[in-house]
This record gives sequence, C-alpha cells and structure tokens, in this order.
Amino acid sequence: MGLAEVFERVIGGAAGGSVAFTAYDGSRSGPEDAAITLEVRSPLALRYIITSPGDLGLARAYVTGHLEVHGDMYTALKLLTEGQIGDLSWAQRTEVVKAAGGVSAFRRPPLPREEHVRSRLVRRHSRRGDAEAISHHYDVSNRFYRWVLGPSMAYTCACYPKAEASLEEAQYEKFDLVARKLGLEPGMTLLDVGCGWGGMVIHAAREYGVRALGVTLSERQAEWAQDAIHEAGLKDLAEVRYLDYRDVPEQRFDAISSIGLTEHIGLANLPSYVSFLASRLRPEGRLLNHCITRPTTKEKNTAGGFINRYVFPDGELEGVGTIISAIQDNGFEVRHEENLREHYALTLRDWGANLEEHWEEAVREVGIAKARVWRLYMAASRLGFDTRRIELHQVLAVRCEPGGKIGKAAPEFPPGQAGVPLRPWF
Repeated sequence: MGLAEVFERVIGGAAGGSVAFTAYDGSRSGPEDAAITLEVRSPLALRYIITSPGDLGLARAYVTGHLEVHGDMYTALKLLTEGQIGDLSWAQRTEVVKAAGGVSAFRRPPLPREEHVRSRLVRRHSRRGDAEAISHHYDVSNRFYRWVLGPSMAYTCACYPKAEASLEEAQYEKFDLVARKLGLEPGMTLLDVGCGWGGMVIHAAREYGVRALGVTLSERQAEWAQDAIHEAGLKDLAEVRYLDYRDVPEQRFDAISSIGLTEHIGLANLPSYVSFLASRLRPEGRLLNHCITRPTTKEKNTAGGFINRYVFPDGELEGVGTIISAIQDNGFEVRHEENLREHYALTLRDWGANLEEHWEEAVREVGIAKARVWRLYMAASRLGFDTRRIELHQVLAVRCEPGGKIGKAAPEFPPGQAGVPLRPWF
C-alpha cells in the first residue's frame, strides 16, 4: 500500500471523499475530481507530522514546502479539520511510519527558521519579551501589509454594515463604531493603545476633530503612521509614537481605545493593564476594549501551537467574562458589550483574497515561507471565527470616581442605548 492510500485510510476517509492524496512515492488516492489534493512531497513532511503535536506538525510541513495543499486553503482546512488530520493517534502514526520505511520517521527534523522561539533569558510578557513578540509579527514589511490589508492598513476586525460592503467600507464602519461608542466630539482627547498603522488615530482626528495620540511597539508601524498623518494634513491633531503604552506620560484623556492589544497582554497582567488605562483617563472618561476572546472562560491558554510559534508569540486569549471582570474590578463601570465574531470571519476572507491577488509580489517581498505562514494563518483564523472556536468582543466602560461612583456619566447613556451597538445584517 502506497503512502497516499495510508494517509487516506488513517484519516478515516474524512471530508466525505472530497480530499485526494498524492505522495512522493508516486502513489495517489481519492477521487479524481476532488476539491482539495494534499501532496506529501518528501519524507520530511511525514517527520514533521509524526513528531509534532496537533496542528504544529502540519504547519511546519506546509511552511517548509514539504507538504502542499492544492485548492482553496480555507476549504482544505475545513475538510481536514473534520478529518482530524492534525491529531493522529500513536497507532495511526505507527502505520504511517511503517509505510514510510521505518523508525527514521520518528527523528525530529530541524525547526523552520520562520518559527519564533523566545530566549529562556527573556521573561514572558516582560517589556523586552513584548517588544520582541510584536516586532516578530508586525515588523514584516509595510508593503506586504498594504497588499494584504488594503488602503486602510487596518489590521483588526472590520464591521460590515451590509452584505455587499467592501473591506474598506467595513473598516471605516469599525473605526466609526468605536468613535460613536466613545462619544467623540471636537476638542476631545483620545489615546489609542496598540494603534497599529494609526487608523483609529487618523479617523478620530479627521472625522471628529479629536486630538489623538497613538502608541505602538512596532517601529515600522510608527514610521508609516506618522507619514500617513502628515499626508492627511492632520499633524496638528494626530500623533503616533514608537512607545510602550505603559510609558505614556500624558493623563486625563477623554477617551481611550484599545483595538487588538489585549491579546498581547497576558492573563496575569490584565489588572495592571486596566488600572493603567484608568490612570490615564479623566473621571467619567470612556474606554473601548476590542479584542479576540475564547468562547468560554474554561479553556486554558496553551503555548506551542502554530499561531503561537509563527504568528503571535506569547499571545493569550481569555473569555470575555474574564476581560469584563478585569475591567469592572479595576476602576470602571461596564456599559455595553457585543460580539462581532461573524465580522472577523468576513474580514479574514477579504484579507485572504487580497493575499492571493498579490501572491507573487508577496513572495518576492517576504519570501515563500513567510507568505505560506500568512496564507495558512488567515484561513485557519477565519475557520476559527466561523466555527466559534474564537470570538471578537467590544466592551465599553466608563471610569469610576474613587469609591466606585460615576457622577455625570450615567445621563450620557439614554435608557437602552449604552453606546451605539452594531446591528449586524446577518
């Protein structure tokens, strides 16, 4: 029996016969008209799959090019996840080893150079560790990000006001939704922590006349954002600094937005993170926290998987209940919360389409391995949001006075209108 037949058998004929398999020994198995073909190009692909747990082995084999996926990546992951291809039992691994020619398949292959391995001397979520982790992901190439993210350079969940909305329309709606929830008005001050390429800062200054400061740990993001601010003629209202949010000296901001930063904070640091933001807000100032979450508070964070090694080193996701508890317990009253999970699946769909449209340019810019990391990561994340393995929540809160009193903030929220909730079209 050839390797292709073994793979089809140990995966259990998953995906309703929609996946075919080919292997370097010349074998082929599965339907001729399969939507997806999985090609095992070399023995190294088997060694990665056999010696690495879960999705990590598959990712290593794919990123290095020893495993190829022919067909749409999102469709492939959906079908292969149903077949549990990344979770072979030891009996199944042994069967693959026998077909591959013996125990040499159990030898660990070298780690791909794209894999991030934090030095043991660098503490998780220390300032140095956070800086290295952020740089690993965001200091790739501004040109590459422009191809993937589009003109908005917004690298967070968009909000689609209607089914046929473009990615740019949806990103505008996301920034405006945040601005409306924060109650931004001309002359107010806004701090945007983890500001990325400055999308929220620019939107607040241009559309609402707000004096906005953004901070990021990515030097390339800060450079790009400052250039964009000058080109937009907003240098008197907007600024982006290459700076750790914990080093922001200004205080008494009217509003703070945190869009996609909490995932990098870590559970142990959540109280100090929220407390710091409270210290930078005036009493009754508003906070909008926007982040990816787990579907419940029961799952445990586990390091070592594909996303942690290749995409977001040291990233941690919490349940929205954990996030809300940290906000409530550290100086805020929560006024509104909503889940935008479906919108992130659509956002990733459009980012993935952008990457495919600019595939050749992306490969020339960042290399084939890095481009494959991104293709896999965006398809896997889209599937995660579609199947509710992950969610995206916005939490709106108001800073309390000492002793927990709110003062004048309550009348600003008419009954039943805590902020401006999104009414999804789906």
